[in-house]
Amino acid sequence: MVAQYFAQIDNNNIVINVAVVTTEFLTANPERYKGIWVETFFNTDGKTYAGVGFTYDYDTQDFTAPVYVEPAD
Repeated sequence: MVAQYFAQIDNNNIVINVAVVTTEFLTANPERYKGIWVETFFNTDGKTYAGVGFTYDYDTQDFTAPVYVEPAD
């Protein structure tokens, strides 16, 4: 089994879950993996590994980290 990484995204393309699972297992268990799942890549040049809160872009097929804003004093 080769590890594959998938991110579950909501209707706004925001990552809500990340799982390590094969494509075959993911598609064979739709009751366990509901919603939209897209593959994310670990240690791959030109790709960003997804994390909860990241945004998925269908055009680039990549993820963007959320912007952290430092609270004002």
